[in-house]
Amino acid sequence: MSGTANDLARWQFATTSVYHFFFVPVTIGLAFLVAILQTAWYRTDKPEYKRMTRFFGTLLLINVAIGVVTGLVQEFEFGMNWSTYSRYVGGVFGAPLAMEGLAAFFLESTFLGLWLFGWDRLPRRVHLACIWAVSIGSMLSAMFILIANSWMQHPVGYEIKNGHAVLNNVWALFVNPTFVWGYAHVILASLITGCLVMLAVSAWYLRKGAHLESFRRTAKVALLVLIPTIVIQLSVGNQLGLIENNYQPMKIAAAEAQWNSCKPCSFSAAQIGGGANDKTPKEIIPIPHLLSVLATGTWGGGVTGLNQLQAQDVAKYGPGNYVPDVFIQYWSMRVMAYLGSLVLLLAAWGGWLMHRGRLERSRVFLTLSVWAVVTPFLMNTAGWLLTESGRQPWIVQGLQKTVKASSPSVSATEIAISLAVFVGAYIALAAADLYLMLRYSRRGLSEADAEAESAQREPPPGAFPALTY
Repeated sequence: MSGTANDLARWQFATTSVYHFFFVPVTIGLAFLVAILQTAWYRTDKPEYKRMTRFFGTLLLINVAIGVVTGLVQEFEFGMNWSTYSRYVGGVFGAPLAMEGLAAFFLESTFLGLWLFGWDRLPRRVHLACIWAVSIGSMLSAMFILIANSWMQHPVGYEIKNGHAVLNNVWALFVNPTFVWGYAHVILASLITGCLVMLAVSAWYLRKGAHLESFRRTAKVALLVLIPTIVIQLSVGNQLGLIENNYQPMKIAAAEAQWNSCKPCSFSAAQIGGGANDKTPKEIIPIPHLLSVLATGTWGGGVTGLNQLQAQDVAKYGPGNYVPDVFIQYWSMRVMAYLGSLVLLLAAWGGWLMHRGRLERSRVFLTLSVWAVVTPFLMNTAGWLLTESGRQPWIVQGLQKTVKASSPSVSATEIAISLAVFVGAYIALAAADLYLMLRYSRRGLSEADAEAESAQREPPPGAFPALTY
């Protein structure tokens, strides 16, 4: 494959992955929160919880139907655009993907169907178990995908036989430090995404003064999950930085545009320059010792610079440019850090308002909560860019370069055509998803639902009690 074709193949996979990752965190997060709402209904028998379970369950189903299945396209791309990569490491990389498809995705989709069609048919306890199985299945699906991706970041549990990577220790994949902390990071990010989606919808209704009792409950559920989750996420993100500094020091140095080694090292709030064509950045508001803490866990720890790491990699792997795109690394790191801090402040503010019983009366908080729904998608995309771009020029760290992993027989024209088709299709699907999510979010809780719940709780005088689950 030519250099142009290789670049187009990278663009195609990046487009597919970023688009797919818009939906995955929503699915994981909303499935967990819907399970909490249904559990609350099961334990309290309050109709408001059942109505909100159905309401947010509808948003979950829309997201699954339109978004999550787009991940299947990526597996075809491995065979079509990256056949050299698939032949070389498929013996390792294919194992967790097979587990995801045969176990996790099957579990998730099966129980989602049972949950969808089991209303008023399955016993309440069984129906509740179905939505928890959906939540567990979505997390297991992410687990197997992260195992595969983490192996690309830090390959373990394999050996090279007859020119191919062969898995010889499956347990090593599960205890790979890059996977352990990366998986925790993704699950927490997904819960944050689900919470902010639920909070945004709830805040919109509270600001309108509609269905106050129902959406007050979901706003509280979202905040009660969001507050500890965002706090834990900051700690996990810091631990992930320590792991990456051990196994991918080039990624950490690029995230600070640190061209020369330092000890101790400061973290700049922003900077001018620092890219490949300007290796003398002007730091804006440097925070002393912070990079040392983030990268090494010590107050005065040292960080190896990009120039020194480049020299080491040339000596180890041969001539080439081993420095990733510094601009993407630097600003992706800050998009995550800054937006994460703002979400933490918003969550703390919401917790204080909830404690004071003033949640639905603060119009400023409710307005900001509606717009805050954008932040998790920006943070998730920035995190993906930081992880994947920071590994370049390697497709598998230290084992195979991206330029040597693509399919030799696929032309740039063929990839360009398929890329254009994918982009057009994804724009249409994204528009459909946004339309449906907004439509079903704004239509509210119908009066028929309210009357049905009232009738279920208070049967007409003289009527025989309705048979329940």
